[in-house]
Parts: sequence; C-alpha cells; structure tokens
Amino acid sequence: MATGADLEGMQRFCDLVNDTFGLVYNLLYRLMLRRDLAEVATRETYQRAWAGQAKLPSDPEDARAWLFKIASHVAEQHLADAGVSISFRQLDETLRSEATRTDVSGALTGPERDFLLWELKQGCMTAVVNCLSLGERVAFVLSVIVGLSDDQAARTLGIKTSAYKVRLSRARQKVSDYLAPRCEHVNPGNPCHCPSRIGVALHRGFIAPPPSGEAVLRPTQPFGRYGGDDEPLRDIMAIYQSLPAPDPPLAVKDAILAEITAGQWDDLRRSPG
Repeated sequence: MATGADLEGMQRFCDLVNDTFGLVYNLLYRLMLRRDLAEVATRETYQRAWAGQAKLPSDPEDARAWLFKIASHVAEQHLADAGVSISFRQLDETLRSEATRTDVSGALTGPERDFLLWELKQGCMTAVVNCLSLGERVAFVLSVIVGLSDDQAARTLGIKTSAYKVRLSRARQKVSDYLAPRCEHVNPGNPCHCPSRIGVALHRGFIAPPPSGEAVLRPTQPFGRYGGDDEPLRDIMAIYQSLPAPDPPLAVKDAILAEITAGQWDDLRRSPG
C-alpha cells in the first residue's frame, strides 16, 4: 500500500513529466533526427529518472539539467546502437545533388506547399546539426535551441565550462561554415531555395506528406514566409532560435503518466542501478 510519502513523490514526478516533456522530446529529436527514436528515448529518459528518483534535485532548474543529462546519455546509446549518422557531404547529396524540381512545388495546393516547406526547413536545419559529432551536437542544441547558459549546459554534461565553450564554438563554426554559402535564409543570393527543393526532398524520402493526406497549416512558421515581407534571418543562430519545437507525442506522455500512477514502474526503483 502506498504511503503518503510515496504518493507525494509520485505526484512530484508526474508534475516533472508534465513540466518538462516537451523540452526533453525537443532535445532528443534534435539529437537523433528521427521521431520514432526520439519517442523511445524520451520514454527511457523518464524511466531512468524514475529509477533514480532519490537523486532528483529539488530546484526546478537543476531538475531540468538532471533530466537533460540523462537524456543525453540515452541518446548517445541509442545512436550507437542504431548506427544513425549523417555527414555534410551526405546531406548535400540528399538535397542538392539532383536538379531542382519546381514542377512539384507548383502542383501543390497552398496548404500542402506550406506544410512541406515547414517540414523541409525544420528537417534541413536539424539535419545540419546532426552532421556534427555527438559532443558538439549536444553542446549546440543545449545552448542555441534549448537556451541553457554556458554554466548550466556544462553542468548538464558534467564538464568544465571552459571545455563546454570550446565544444560550442566548434559546433557554431561548423554549422555557420556549412550554411553561409548555401542557405537562402542566410543570404537570398545563395543557391539553395526551399521551394525548389521540395520535389527532391520528397523523392529522396527526406520529407513526407502528412500521414492523414490532409495538410494542416502550422500555427507558426519556423522562419521567414514566402510571399511575405520578411527579410532572411542572416544571423544563423537566430534561425535556430526561431525554430518552433516539434510537436511532442502527447500520447507517449499520457502513457507514461498512466503507467506511473498505475504502479507499473514501481519495480524500476527496486532494480539495481
């Protein structure tokens, strides 16, 4: 029978899941690129956190950093097991080796085109980050996308702030070196324009139409709007900071909460490690 302390601990952990689920999933998606892997890793992150609940910091900021540290370790293990990797050269071969296919973009309805443009922008920017080494990738995502300070991110990774700054500097430089001569959102004179790449991206399986067959307009755009008055975001870091988080799989969060409250995770806390 659960004691008052057990119920209090359970409620505190459930509150943590509710407060951080979107952040943890966003971090893992940016690190792993694939939504299916990110969902599995998000669940595992909370399972490990539940197993080590005695170490859960009381301060909300420290609790998030603790979760991010667990998530980073989970991502590293899953990426090693799955053999998921991509290089800048492979990204160029996927999106830029073929001639553009403007006929595809022209044949789409407005909502379909907007949906696929959003997916291409998000996917391309995330893929660029995934071309970094894992250590550089984590540093970049924690700083630029999640928004942690250098000290917070270094504490999350368990390294010195000076070492973290070196990783982050290298990551920023590599991302900038890749995008600066290519991306229209950095410079409108650059050769890569999203509308002309939709057909290539669809053909190569880099993006896919919405599963339901019905394009739903996103409530916000990741950056820029075609046909509008927006100027390109020449600051590359500002482009990443303007990317909205991917839609979190709320069914996964609901399942986690239901399993915790039903006692299905109780054995995890009694397992060694």
